[in-house]
Amino acid sequence: MKVMERRMTTASGFPDISLSTERLVLRPFEDADVTAYAEMMNDELVTAWTAAPQPYTEADARDWITRLAPAERAEGRGIVLAVTEFLTQRLVGTVRVGRTDWRVRSGELSYVTAPWARGEGYASEAALATAQWLFHDQKFERVELRTAADNTAAQQVAQKIGCISEGVLRGAWIARVRNGGDPLGGWIDLRTDLIVWSLLPEDLEGVTDPLAESGYTAFSDWN
Repeated sequence: MKVMERRMTTASGFPDISLSTERLVLRPFEDADVTAYAEMMNDELVTAWTAAPQPYTEADARDWITRLAPAERAEGRGIVLAVTEFLTQRLVGTVRVGRTDWRVRSGELSYVTAPWARGEGYASEAALATAQWLFHDQKFERVELRTAADNTAAQQVAQKIGCISEGVLRGAWIARVRNGGDPLGGWIDLRTDLIVWSLLPEDLEGVTDPLAESGYTAFSDWN
């Protein structure tokens, strides 16, 4: 994994960063991503397992990309990265670090994958690259993930990158399901449990997947 960054001047905050792996580039969102991001966030599975507004409009996407996400990074609360294919530059998904505690050096990692990109291992590759960067460059000591009890795909990503399951938060999340199972019907809320996962720096030593073998190189003054 290669890292390109421009350091912030504040003591506690995230730099303006771009990461690259063998197949992916993780970078800040751009105006050109608005349409693809809105399409991804309107996908059935994204609707089911996230709290994103529905329908998710291009106005929602533009507000997130140009105002809300940059504010998270600038204020040190988190960082949001677009995940794109290295060869095609097509939007694969997104990774986000939130709930950042700079004293504890911890944060919560979440990820969304576009429908066309599922099954390729992209979520695991992006999540692992982000975790490696957090541990090595940002000196984090803990990364936490929370997955809905029935979201097996998200759980598989957590397991693949070496996360340890710590327990269950009962009734802690609201999932969405189609009303009556009708694909053209509306959505109804369904309370569900959350599985809490953690990743510590030493856990990466046990990751045998080829994803963990690439490492990364840092470059400064990225533009």
